[in-house]
Amino acid sequence: MSRSTKHALVLLGIVLATARFGQTSFADVRPRPNIVFLVADDMGYGDVGFTGCTDIPTPNIDALAKSGVRFTNGYVSGTNCSPTRAGLLTGRYQQRFGHENNPPGEGPLIGLPRTETTIADHLKSAGYATGLIGKWHQGAAPNFHPMRRGFSEFFGFLSGAHPYFPGPDARIMRGTEVIKEQAYLTDAIARESVSFIRRHKTHPFFLFVSFNAVHTPMQAPDDRLKKFASIADKERRAYAAILDGMDEAIGKVVAELRANRLEENTMIVFLSDNGGPTLLGTTTNGAKNNPFRGSKRTTLEGGIHVPFVMQWKGKLPANTEFKPPVIQLDLLPTALAAAGVPTHADWKVDGVDLLPHVLGKSTKPPHESLYWRQGPQMAIRRGSWKLVRYDRAVDEPGVISNARATNVTSLKLYNLDTDPAEQKDQATSNPTKFAELLKDWESWNAQLVAPLWGPG
Repeated sequence: MSRSTKHALVLLGIVLATARFGQTSFADVRPRPNIVFLVADDMGYGDVGFTGCTDIPTPNIDALAKSGVRFTNGYVSGTNCSPTRAGLLTGRYQQRFGHENNPPGEGPLIGLPRTETTIADHLKSAGYATGLIGKWHQGAAPNFHPMRRGFSEFFGFLSGAHPYFPGPDARIMRGTEVIKEQAYLTDAIARESVSFIRRHKTHPFFLFVSFNAVHTPMQAPDDRLKKFASIADKERRAYAAILDGMDEAIGKVVAELRANRLEENTMIVFLSDNGGPTLLGTTTNGAKNNPFRGSKRTTLEGGIHVPFVMQWKGKLPANTEFKPPVIQLDLLPTALAAAGVPTHADWKVDGVDLLPHVLGKSTKPPHESLYWRQGPQMAIRRGSWKLVRYDRAVDEPGVISNARATNVTSLKLYNLDTDPAEQKDQATSNPTKFAELLKDWESWNAQLVAPLWGPG
């Protein structure tokens, strides 16, 4: 065989590999990136160092922010856990397919609808190893199991909350089998995540590390509690200890990537699934949503504006602040674009690929408007303006928080650039902007379906 023939065969092999792996140009021949999602549960916006926290060190989360992009107007499409995860997994507003509320129980029809395709489905079809470690909360019936929704591997629990310590009520699964887990759950999630990376280090992978930290129950090991003995409030002290364990787990995940020389070829995303539960009269965890008002379960900034960072060393600019509003729905098309997997129009995703915006290739904001609906609560953000109707219990502690239409405020209009804590209602003084946003929201709302189940 001549040298020219050998050269031609090598080039042909590269082209075929490029086509197989979804690459878009001959010049862009490189290993496909790994993708790691790190999702906290019920974490307050003000509870990490890069958003201003001073009483709880979060060095590993802060390191991601320093090495990556901080989305300072990062949002989630749900006010509580399961709906946000449904939106993240599909890239679609979960209200479009009825997953508006937390599942109220375990039934054959209660879970992420089978009509929806997940990011794990897409990446698995593209040849990625796919793993979910931790919390699922997308249905407990066998037909909703993670391994039937695109994940090749699963370690964790199916429900929305879980004890941190082993015990008779601490049901953990590996795949479809219940196992006996002896470790503190956050430590077990770290261990299993490291194992997944180690076992798939020679192959592109998608790893969804879905923490239950810092969700209740407020359980932490004594050694971590002792680290925060200076925090007088017992609930806040337990919160700090739980958060410390999660930050340590994230450090172990990143260290394993680094040890295997994978960090620079891995897109890492960290965010919380919603704001911290701070509403009086409900179950709280000691979180702080500073500087925002409101809580988990509300459409105020404290419920939906979350810590949100993305690191991809060598591809995304380090220590960068991105100010235009983004939402967790964007993670599906962004991750698929990074993997060279095209997003098709007939998928009807609401998220957008953030890479051109972050890299300065597009000067337009990713979204003209962002929308929320949670029962009778609603919100729309367009530019700096936000129109919102929220739970009255935020302003009136005697009011019991629930989903009834009578328990929400009137529509209020805020300018978030000048009033991020949503204190000065401009509905009366700016009727034109009020009407504009309301019309936009009503047009979006008309596209939605009724919730498949009531609040859980």
